[in-house]
Order: sequence, then structure tokens, then C-alpha cells
Amino acid sequence: MQREELVDLNAFAVVAEEMSFTRAAAKLGTSQSSLSHTIRRLEARFGVRLLTRTTRNVAPTEAGERLLGTLRPALDSIGAELASLSELREKPAGTIRITTSEHAATTVLWPAIERLLPQYPDINIELSIDSGFRDIVAERFDAGVRLGEALAKDMIAVKIGPDVRMVIVGSPDYLARHPQPKAPGDLADHNCINLRLLTAGGLYAWELEKEGRELRVRVDGQLVSNNIGMIVRAAKAGLGLGYVTEDHVAEDVASGRLIRVLDDWCPPFPGYHLYYPSRRQPSAAFSLLVDALRYRP
Repeated sequence: MQREELVDLNAFAVVAEEMSFTRAAAKLGTSQSSLSHTIRRLEARFGVRLLTRTTRNVAPTEAGERLLGTLRPALDSIGAELASLSELREKPAGTIRITTSEHAATTVLWPAIERLLPQYPDINIELSIDSGFRDIVAERFDAGVRLGEALAKDMIAVKIGPDVRMVIVGSPDYLARHPQPKAPGDLADHNCINLRLLTAGGLYAWELEKEGRELRVRVDGQLVSNNIGMIVRAAKAGLGLGYVTEDHVAEDVASGRLIRVLDDWCPPFPGYHLYYPSRRQPSAAFSLLVDALRYRP
């Protein structure tokens, strides 16, 4: 394969994934006209149309999808091998892209990153903060962070934080006006503050467990939010019961601003894990970050 052919194939992959000549040109550091010429040259070489173009977007044709399916793993493999060459340098180097939630970024990732980056000026870290689950392979992230260790079989999971516990809390004022729930079924009589999941758009069912009995309780109430901080604020204002991670309300519980209820139905569960594809060769920089994040009780 000629060098220019590899360059053209990479250009096609970027356009197909970005679904835009404008975004692809910016990513590749070239002009739209030059990129368009490259794609036409590639299509002429293969004798098939690889992309369909409209005034609004660009999408791969059936032939383009087949080519992209073969091309992307090969290009990723080349990229991984090139990144691994950084191990030959005196200091680890390279960019590491991670998708994570805001809570994980603040409580687990940031303390390690704050220590690591000043020691290794050639390492760059990009954090994409998003509450939804992302396809790290398709979106070309090096790793993701999520709760629990149940992952796809082709992923490696590294524990990077302690076990987590969810708690149900309400203000003293609210609980003075409403009897404390004694069992999960009593939540039906309460004004509960719902969490809207960004991943599917649905409301989060409260996951409770006691002595091996697991329940997913659908609750109802006047307020719904996709933000934990807002749920905590509403609970402190006496608007209802909230179901949040323990660390979000530790100070409020200690001060008496919030009271925990149904505590025996809220056991701890596996905390944050860093996950990444098992087939990808980790660079020296990535291995260094994993070691810095690894949870050591």
C-alpha cells in the first residue's frame, strides 16, 4: 500500500465518523475542498460511491460502511502501536481521553490527575464529562468510568474507588409532617424526588436490598431532576425524600439538616471502575494513569 493511500483511507474514516466535511477538515487540519478531492479520488480508485452527501450531512453508503468496519480496527491498531512507542521515551507521553460522570471526575479522577500531571508534562488528559454511557470504542475514548464491575467480556475493569452506598434522606421538617417509612412499600405514601436518567430518559427506580431480597421501587412525587445537587437541595427544603449517594449528603446528615430513612435497605455496592478494551495495547502514559487511579484500601 502506498503512503498516500493510507492517508486517503484515514481521511475517509474521519469524514464517515464525523458525518461532516467541515468537522473532519478541522480535525485533520486541512481544507474542505482538499478533503473533498481526496474522497473523490478514493471513490474513483475503488469504482464505488463511499459517501452520500446532502446539504445537511454526510453518511457512508453500504460500501462505505463495509470499508469503515474493516478500516477502523486496523487504524486503531496502528494508532495503539504508535502510542506504545512512547515507552521508549525517557518520560511517558501522549493524550488520554476518558469519558466519565461529573461525580466520578470530582471524587476519584481529579485527585489522581492533580498529582500526576505536574510530574509528567508530556502527558495530556482529556475528560469528557457526561452522565450517559458512551461507546468508548466507537467514540475513540481510551477508557471510561462507571459504577460496578459488570462489563462486556472484551473489557478490562480496574477498581478505582471504594464501595458506594445510596441513602434515602429527608429533612426534619418533612419527616415531622410525614411518618418515617418503615418498609419500601411505605414510599408510595411519600412525596419522592425522582432522578431522570440521561442514558434512556426514564426515571430511575430506587434499587433497595435487604437480606438478599432485591427491589426496584418506582416512586412518585412533585419534582423530577437529572441533577443530584438539585435533588439534595430539594430534600433539604422539605419537598420530599431523595435517593442519592452517601457522600453527597454526609455533611448534611452529620449536621442534622437531613435524616436517613430505610437505612437497612441501602447496603454498599461496588464503586467506580475504569474500563478499557482488552485488545488495545496500553501506552506507557495510560499504564501510569491506571496505576495512579488503582484503588488501594
